[in-house]
Amino acid sequence: MEGNQSWIAEFILLGFQLSEEMELLLFVIFILLYTFNLLANGMILGLILLDPRLHTPMYYFLSHLTITDVGYASSNLPNMLENLMISYLAFASVECLTLVVMSYDRFVAICHPLQYTVIMNWRVCTFLAIACWVCGFSLAIVQVSLFLRLPFCGPQKVNHFFCEISSVLKVTCGDIWINEIFLFADGVFILVGPLSLMLVSYVRILWAILKIRSKEGRKKAFSTCSSHLCVVGFYFGIAMMVYLAPDSSHLEEQQKILFLFYTFFNPLLNPLVYSVRNAQVKAAFHRVLQKNRSV
Repeated sequence: MEGNQSWIAEFILLGFQLSEEMELLLFVIFILLYTFNLLANGMILGLILLDPRLHTPMYYFLSHLTITDVGYASSNLPNMLENLMISYLAFASVECLTLVVMSYDRFVAICHPLQYTVIMNWRVCTFLAIACWVCGFSLAIVQVSLFLRLPFCGPQKVNHFFCEISSVLKVTCGDIWINEIFLFADGVFILVGPLSLMLVSYVRILWAILKIRSKEGRKKAFSTCSSHLCVVGFYFGIAMMVYLAPDSSHLEEQQKILFLFYTFFNPLLNPLVYSVRNAQVKAAFHRVLQKNRSV
């Protein structure tokens, strides 16, 4: 860049335009939510590690999901821009891919129950988990690499409460068409693709459940999928509203509120859903309590 334009090395996050009293209230609320997120996801992860009955593919992937949720919520804490973007983009991608793998696990369990242990063996489970993490972080590294090549010469102010990549791109003075193409491609690969695969899986799952003759059998089969369906509906529903809504300055405040739910409340959903609605997790919790009392 030429002339008297000054290059910038840091950004000012505008956050929410609120009074000091409201900011203090929100600060306390978010600290409590973050603490509860760590405790709740830690409890789920601890139960899976301690109870041998939960050492199955379904809970193996759930353990990866809890680790992702803790990292996802924590990705707003680092101060360095590049670390923040890498962690946020990576954990968001890993979560989407892990939810797809979990839907595939439920598909095999219900549609091919006799072959479940053969198809979902530990080698396959480990490969799928590693693939989710590698793909998630690889996509994030590509996005950040493209981002870091851009020049920033003002203004410094980013209208968000964290360094969300599409918001930061608005303050660049360089050509961002490559970034926009890769962001769109990521959206298709991480949101549209996984959601389509999950819809196909659950259509086949629903068809298989309807073929079960006994009412109790249908109820039991559906209960193994209901927790995952709740998480998928909440996670992808908000993601679609955030990333697929038309870009407008009038919607920026609403989108920031949606990001709050996406970033802070979604990681709380998994431990709540899988502890309240899942009989196996509740049974494991009672067994751990009884074991501790007997010691």
